[in-house]
Amino acid sequence: MEKRMREPKQPKLYDEEIINVGRVTKVTKGGRTFRFAAVAVVGDRNGTVGIGTGKANEVQDAIKKAVQSATKNVIKVPIVNESTIPHEAFGEQGASKIMLKPASKGTGVKAGGAVRSVLELAGVKDVLSKSLGSNTKLNVAYATLNALKSQRTASHVAKLRGKTVEEIL
Repeated sequence: MEKRMREPKQPKLYDEEIINVGRVTKVTKGGRTFRFAAVAVVGDRNGTVGIGTGKANEVQDAIKKAVQSATKNVIKVPIVNESTIPHEAFGEQGASKIMLKPASKGTGVKAGGAVRSVLELAGVKDVLSKSLGSNTKLNVAYATLNALKSQRTASHVAKLRGKTVEEIL
C-alpha cells in the first residue's frame, strides 16, 4: 500500500492593510502588563475581503495574528459595472452604522478611515458612504463588511424568486 502525499494548498495572496493598533493595559498586583491589539483588512481588490483582529505582547505578532484571522474570514462581494455595488445598503455593528450607495463610474470611493480601507481592498471603485453613530474603527469596519454581505445581484434575486433577470429588471 503506497502512501500518497497531499498537495499543499497554495494560500491566496491578499493585499493587507492595518486599520488600528492599540495598546491594551492589564493592571495586576505586580503592576501593569502591556499588550497590543491590531485590526487588519485583507482583500484581493477583486471582490474578496476579510477583517480580523489579533492580540499579542509585540506589535508585529499582533499584526501577524490579525492578518491570519482576516484571511480565514474572507467573503465574496458582488461588484457590478466593474466598479460599484449593486444597490444601496446599510450595515450595523454595535453602535456604528454605515450606509453605502452605488455611484457612477469615475466618482471614486467617497469614504474615510476604515470604510475606505475595506471598500478599496474589496475592489469597489465607485461608491458613496455615510457613517453614523459610533466611529470606533473596528465596529465601523465590521459594519461596512455587514453592508457588503447584504448585497445581492439581479441574477441572484431572480434565481431566488424563480424568475428571469429581465422580469426582475
